[in-house]
Amino acid sequence: MTTDPALVPLTSALCGVLGLLIGSFLNVVVWRVPRGQSVVRPPSACPGCGHPIRRRDNVPVLSWLALRGRCRDCGARISARYPLVELGTALLFAGVGLAVGPGWALPAFLYLAAISVALGLIDLDVHRLPDVIVLPSYVVAAALLAVASVADGDLGALVRAGVGGAALWVFYLVLVLAYPAGMGLGDVKLAGVLGLYLGWVGWGALLVGGFAAFLLGGLYSIGLLATRRATRKSGVPFGPWMLLGAWVGLLAGEPVWSGYLDLVL
Repeated sequence: MTTDPALVPLTSALCGVLGLLIGSFLNVVVWRVPRGQSVVRPPSACPGCGHPIRRRDNVPVLSWLALRGRCRDCGARISARYPLVELGTALLFAGVGLAVGPGWALPAFLYLAAISVALGLIDLDVHRLPDVIVLPSYVVAAALLAVASVADGDLGALVRAGVGGAALWVFYLVLVLAYPAGMGLGDVKLAGVLGLYLGWVGWGALLVGGFAAFLLGGLYSIGLLATRRATRKSGVPFGPWMLLGAWVGLLAGEPVWSGYLDLVL
């Protein structure tokens, strides 16, 4: 399918606005899911006084600025993380819209962007990748990528997605079985989801994205050790680096792999 270049900036802008709204919801997900709470009920409330948040105080970013980061009722401080998550999600969605453009694949990659924010923050907070987010993502990702493959007439991409998901899942499972202290089964489950996307884009994306996770995570760990902010026995969540590495593979994996092959061969 040919994309009209004139529609790409508009698509990016619309995705950015959508990202603001989704980011507000992701704040709820990041807080409630690790605690086993519903993300639907009850409505959001101030943790200090328990007063439900008014609709006019729930506008992404702007409400936090208008209230100067404090609850309207009790004056309790509201963490700056909330508007940062909303703004960060908006920028990520806008970037996806710019990179993917209007087309059938866009919903699939916007969904990946949303769970990347949620899972990355949850793993940083509680060192866990909740099944309630990861496992349904197999179905959602497979369905959205299948629709894109059929609509674009590229069933080969769907086959690659299946192979990529299985390959990355098996690779991480072998690592866990060989060294259980290194990572957990949550990483294995997430690997399958990321493999679907990476494989769908191409073999180069799969290889580069898989390698980038270990490269980035390793550099971060070395930085922690060098600054004495962690020891060799410290637990470092790997999920955020898997997600970041996957995005490196999705956005740059194919040209990087092609350049590598040209250099070697």
